[in-house]
Amino acid sequence: MKKVALYIRVSMADQNIETQKMALEDYCKRMDYEITDTYQDNGFSGKNDNRPDFERLLADVRANKIDCVLVYKLDRIGRSLKHLLNLFEEFKNLGVEFISLTQNINTNTPEGKMFWQMLGVFAEYEREMIVARTKSGLDRARKQGKTLGRPKGSKDKKIRNLSGYWRRWSEKKRAKGLPRVRSLP
Repeated sequence: MKKVALYIRVSMADQNIETQKMALEDYCKRMDYEITDTYQDNGFSGKNDNRPDFERLLADVRANKIDCVLVYKLDRIGRSLKHLLNLFEEFKNLGVEFISLTQNINTNTPEGKMFWQMLGVFAEYEREMIVARTKSGLDRARKQGKTLGRPKGSKDKKIRNLSGYWRRWSEKKRAKGLPRVRSLP
């Protein structure tokens, strides 16, 4: 019996994941697949590679606990072509199959490999279009004299503690393999 991991992602925390979950579970039941675990990231963008359950999924894939990763749609697992290519190369090297349910993509078939590459390009294009529209909207709002960002409040009168910002910046640098930076003077 094939051991399958379900991966579900929604961009907004208030979105419902049940549509994806029910369809994936029904597919596994029809195919007689064993669901080893369901990985859910609520409120995370597909452009973000650092998602808690996505990281847990990768750890289980690398530990050979999974034969197949099943998603509702390709853009649920990622929107960057580079990220998708690296991910599927790793799946291939580990002998893990990938299936996108609604797009009929199965990386074990030549057709499936071709389609996931084409869809990855479109997913990245869609993401870039969202960014461009957002920037255009912000530019328009600025030209109309609207104030953007968080409203000024009573807490803004105090000097802010920068240690949290500094720590997160330092951790990002370390994650990219850059040398660690010492704390603020």
